[in-house]
Amino acid sequence: MFLRLRSSIVNQMNYLTKVNAVSHNEKHYLTTPIFYVNAGPHIGHLYSAVLADCLCRYKRLRGFKSKFSTGTDEHGLKIQQAAADAGKDPLVFCTEVSESFKDLFKTFNISYTDYVRTTEERHLRAVSHFWKILFDKGFIYKGSYEGWYSIPDESFLTESQITSSHDKNGNPIKVSLESGHQVEWMKEENYMFRLSEFRISLIHWLQEHPRVIQPERFHHIVLRWLEEDLPDLSVSRQRSRLNWGIEVPGDPEQTIYVWLDALINYLTVAGYPEEHADWSGVTYHVVGKDILKFHAIYWPAFLIASGLPLPQAIYVHSHWTANGLKMSKSLGNVVNPHEKSQRFTVDGLRYFLLRQGVPDTDCDYYDDKIVKLLNSELADSLGGLLKPLHRLEAINQCVRLTNGFVQRHAPWKLNRNDEHDLRCVFGILLQPVIPVLADRLLDRLSVESSERTWDDLAFLRKYKGGYCPFEGRALGPDTGVLFCRLDRLEAMKTSMKKII
Repeated sequence: MFLRLRSSIVNQMNYLTKVNAVSHNEKHYLTTPIFYVNAGPHIGHLYSAVLADCLCRYKRLRGFKSKFSTGTDEHGLKIQQAAADAGKDPLVFCTEVSESFKDLFKTFNISYTDYVRTTEERHLRAVSHFWKILFDKGFIYKGSYEGWYSIPDESFLTESQITSSHDKNGNPIKVSLESGHQVEWMKEENYMFRLSEFRISLIHWLQEHPRVIQPERFHHIVLRWLEEDLPDLSVSRQRSRLNWGIEVPGDPEQTIYVWLDALINYLTVAGYPEEHADWSGVTYHVVGKDILKFHAIYWPAFLIASGLPLPQAIYVHSHWTANGLKMSKSLGNVVNPHEKSQRFTVDGLRYFLLRQGVPDTDCDYYDDKIVKLLNSELADSLGGLLKPLHRLEAINQCVRLTNGFVQRHAPWKLNRNDEHDLRCVFGILLQPVIPVLADRLLDRLSVESSERTWDDLAFLRKYKGGYCPFEGRALGPDTGVLFCRLDRLEAMKTSMKKII
């Protein structure tokens, strides 16, 4: 199990950090997307947050000064409509949903340092200042625009981005190829960003930094998008149609486009426009594949136009399905993280998402799958580390857990201090993944809080002739079973009921 566990953690860390490829920097600014508050959080939102949290904890473990931001995106037509449907003031509606995201992140120990809302005054100032910079430089102009518009996606689409389909009544319609949402022809006067001028710059940026978008296949996807001409981007909406948003500076009849507004949150948290230089140059984004274009094309173009540094990396992850089907409210198969944490525990669900998530392809969630994984790797293997084993039993346990590692390092030569040392290493490595369980493991092993950093990692120090600080140290209080086995039969029954 340890080799599998270690391999999974290392793969996630390599995916997120590419440690060998990135020079060490004292500061590290990590972001999740800010989550749209037209509906409450689901497991996909949690996956983004847990990935980012794992990376942030890992960076702190290695001694980085890390800023970690998340938050909520609260402007736009969908929010305006959702609030109206709920019969609530838009700000009241946004506050309620935003609090549900905060509650989720608190439950799952997401260790963010800043939670930003796009309705905050500090964000309004940042957006207005950024807009004026782009406008003064001539990158924003007013013009008439017409084209296919997707209300759910809040974006205009080109002919190559749409296809013919039918609605539920069989009537012919046009839909977005990417999202599947219906589009309508729209013509209006608004402000445009000269996106077309940045196509070559974006291509050069990606070619000169082949690891800036990870995994690699998403890097290639963006390059393919850039093979086509980039039309200028509509960056405002008529206020008569969209009043829930930030007013265009100097033009009360226009509202700033929600995606330009939203992306600037990363600068808001960095301290823009007053003090941001320390953080804006060390930014790493974690995003879902559905918002790749906004982060890999629009956002870098905005930054180039404003003269600000580009992101160090954009880490992209895929989506979760449920029993092979796309999650949707209509199917009733949306996975509720709070509900699942009651059964599988917070750390259990964190571990499952990080262990089973594959960033470059969609992953399937079902209860029996999580039960088998957690029973095998947390209840049996990791939990077995704390059992009061006889020395020869401990050797056999190491053999079972570490496979090839065991063969290379001859565990039959280990003494009890080496065993203790090895378990401490497991606990330290697992802190970014399952912080609560890792703390319990380290507490039981009497590892002080000051001894839980990357610099404290050293395999088999006594065996190698070095000093083992745990020699002669008594175990900490017995906190019981580390992770209780789960009932697999119950999970299978639950899954069958949902399918039926």
